[in-house]
Amino acid sequence: MLKTRVITALILLAILLPILYFDFFPAFAMAVLVFFAASAWECFRLFKSPRPAVWAVLWTLAFAVILFYSGMPSVRSLYMLCVALWVIRFVPGLRVGLPPFEAFANRLLNGSYMVAILGCFVAIVDLFHRAPLYLLSVMAVVWVADIGAYFAGKGFGRHKLAPGISPGKSWEGAVGGWLAVLVISAAVAMSVGLGETFQYRLFERWGWLGFVAVLTVMAAASVVGDLFESQLKRRAGMKDSSNLLPGHGGVLDRIDALIPVLPLAALIDLWLAAP
Repeated sequence: MLKTRVITALILLAILLPILYFDFFPAFAMAVLVFFAASAWECFRLFKSPRPAVWAVLWTLAFAVILFYSGMPSVRSLYMLCVALWVIRFVPGLRVGLPPFEAFANRLLNGSYMVAILGCFVAIVDLFHRAPLYLLSVMAVVWVADIGAYFAGKGFGRHKLAPGISPGKSWEGAVGGWLAVLVISAAVAMSVGLGETFQYRLFERWGWLGFVAVLTVMAAASVVGDLFESQLKRRAGMKDSSNLLPGHGGVLDRIDALIPVLPLAALIDLWLAAP
């Protein structure tokens, strides 16, 4: 299993790192489209929608129009909608549960989650246009939170965070991930050789108080994104969203924590850029 995970990760890195390093947008856009199509297909499967491949193609075509033909229109409203969906619908859903598959509410939730996924991928493209390093600095917040939570949970986890959804997660792990985000992000913000990063820009404009507040919300959002997808998989009786990434599960399994974080970060970046 570990060997398969490592091989898959190396293949993905061999594809994505050169694209990011050379800042070649056409190749980046095609890679993003492929991952979006896979995410859409997995999403419709999780909601037990009929003809998930057909719906995935339709959403991918719509995303392609946004990506290639509209010149990335103003996306502030989309980001705000995504944040609102998480606050109003998805976070409360962790407590109240999900509707049955045959209910109309399930189709509404399916569409809402697809909007959130779309917002995530639009934010990826938006932040890439600023700079590949800037995009990576935002995504690193989620990766650090995940890694920090894993090790803190392994070492100190005693109190379950959401036992009915994801029994392996603990409050100690979540706090450990949050602290790791603050420490690593502070080091990034203070590094003079990295160039402009989200962490540096955040500290420069809003100081330490804004820095800690924003990163705290982002770390919490990453946990919520992970839990919500776990809730969807548990309801569908699926261990992974798919087996498209051998050893890792599906694409949604890899980006679930990014789905609420990236639109939020992109929205904050627009506020940071305001005079």
